[in-house]
Amino acid sequence: MRRLLATGGAGFIGSEFVRQGVERGYEIAVIDKLSYAGDMERLKNAEGKITFYKVDVTDRGSVGEIFRKERPEIVVHWAAESHVDRSILDASPFLDTNIKGTQVLLDIARQHEIKRFINISTDEVYGDLEEEGQFYETTPLNPSSPYSVSKASADMLGRAYHRTYGLPVITIRPSNNYGPWQYPEKLIPVVILKALNDQKVPVYAKGENVREWLFVSDCAEAVFETVEKGRAGEIYNVGSGEEKRNIDVVKTILKILGKTEALIEFVKDRLGHDFRYSLNSDRISQEIGWKPEVQFSEGIEKTVKWYLDNVEWVKRKAENR
Repeated sequence: MRRLLATGGAGFIGSEFVRQGVERGYEIAVIDKLSYAGDMERLKNAEGKITFYKVDVTDRGSVGEIFRKERPEIVVHWAAESHVDRSILDASPFLDTNIKGTQVLLDIARQHEIKRFINISTDEVYGDLEEEGQFYETTPLNPSSPYSVSKASADMLGRAYHRTYGLPVITIRPSNNYGPWQYPEKLIPVVILKALNDQKVPVYAKGENVREWLFVSDCAEAVFETVEKGRAGEIYNVGSGEEKRNIDVVKTILKILGKTEALIEFVKDRLGHDFRYSLNSDRISQEIGWKPEVQFSEGIEKTVKWYLDNVEWVKRKAENR
């Protein structure tokens, strides 16, 4: 299996996956509508080595034509609207892209000899946890935001197409990703950019919400391992095991940048804000042999350095939000 179609391949995590795929020798076609969060700069290193289509995944005719032309054996579906705050303001784009787009891809994949359909979900489909406990692949879905509801719907669609039609769908539920090239609306790049400008760094409530942080290259590698070794119909949690309170992440970044914690400004909490996520990733570790390689202490240093080296890109993207 070498012919691969990646949706959302100009996005933050999708582009890391594409770059790794080129290095691994895959023949890759990318579909991306290049919304505000998409950027071809992320794929400069893959230029001339991939085929790119500027297409919305909800465009059934165009997507079908790409399948007929490229004849992919593997589909890895990254394309999604992903920012919780935006979904709270307007859920419609999330329902269109995340649910309808997934349905279009699944329908068309059924018509072709797809050997693997990797459906990228999120830990947010589980809802949230208190201080103790973990999410397992068998944990009932209990999404809290319009974003996580749309991802839970896409997740369930994929599993339904496996059961009903026998489509070889594998579901991946990763924890919070961070690293280079992340669009400056998510926590870590926002903190970096604000701190560099000596602006107030907004932190929801008291910053006590807990997230499990996974370096982006580890996430992409986990998906490749699943492409090659995963079982059709299975669900795999992909987490780092490193949980951090938001306030501690913010303080770590400020320390790396040599900035004072006086920049921190606590703001009104997000509506429906999940308290804690924690994934049990034993299944992917035991069945496939994947484990994360980048610890948070190393990954956050790499991330901050990348943003310092690419501050003009970050500022340009921030201005276009």
